[in-house]
Amino acid sequence: MTQGNDTKASDFYLLGFGIQHDTQCVLFVVFLIIYVISMVGNTGMILLINNNSRLQTPMYFFLQHLAFVDICYTSAITPKMLQNFIVDNKSITFKGCLIQLFIYAIFATSDCYLLAVMAVDRYVAICKPLRYPIIMSRQSCIQLVALSYLMGSINSSVHTGFTFSLSYCNSKNINHFFCDIPPVITLACSKIDLNIMLLMVFVGFNLTFTVLVIIFSYIYIMAAILKMSSTAGRKKTFSTCASHLTAVTIFYGTLAYMYLQPHSDNSEENMKVASVFYGIVIPMLNPLIYSLRNKEVKDAIKATRKRFFKLDLNY
Repeated sequence: MTQGNDTKASDFYLLGFGIQHDTQCVLFVVFLIIYVISMVGNTGMILLINNNSRLQTPMYFFLQHLAFVDICYTSAITPKMLQNFIVDNKSITFKGCLIQLFIYAIFATSDCYLLAVMAVDRYVAICKPLRYPIIMSRQSCIQLVALSYLMGSINSSVHTGFTFSLSYCNSKNINHFFCDIPPVITLACSKIDLNIMLLMVFVGFNLTFTVLVIIFSYIYIMAAILKMSSTAGRKKTFSTCASHLTAVTIFYGTLAYMYLQPHSDNSEENMKVASVFYGIVIPMLNPLIYSLRNKEVKDAIKATRKRFFKLDLNY
């Protein structure tokens, strides 16, 4: 990445939210609490699944990776945002900006594909229960997760490479709280038509493909549920999908709003609000959604508590 005179660009400056100091202190505390809850919740979900034999199924294998992905992409942006709330120097180095964008894009894209994979898992479990152990074998699950990370890596590599190969002018002020593609490329003094096209194509494809996989999976799932004669059976089967549906609705609704909204005078500020929800709040909500709305997870938590209290009593 170069400036207009082909010298290396210096540090960028993250403008953040453009709010008063008192408000920044309040937001620092709020977002710090959210980040801590997110880290504890997702780490706890990973440990719970690893240490409970009843959760050693494909669904929880994917959920474990979803928790890992949430940890990674929120950690790519939240610590720097928190730092900028309490320091005057809100700069970020060229390498720091590149790394932040690269990591964020990898895991945010992987999140999309993992949610789609989880929808396929629910489809196979409900619509093809007898063949479920064969179709969703350990090897198949590993391949699906690897594919999710591969798609994230390809998407991130393309966007990071094209974004930081642009020539940048004197302005270094990024109107955002982290290095995301749209606010960074607007600083370029070279043509960004190709970057915009790539952004629309890749985001459009990733969103469209994964959403279609989820929609068709749930069409078949709903058809299978409606064919069930038992009301209790229908309710129990649908409850296994409720957590995933909730997470999908929140995730894709925010993502679509972020990248596919038409340009307007308030679009940059709207992008910041959506980014906060998508990159910081959702990673906190996912473990809560999957623990509060999932009987197996709640039972596993209760069993872990009992084991923990027994150990305390023995000591």
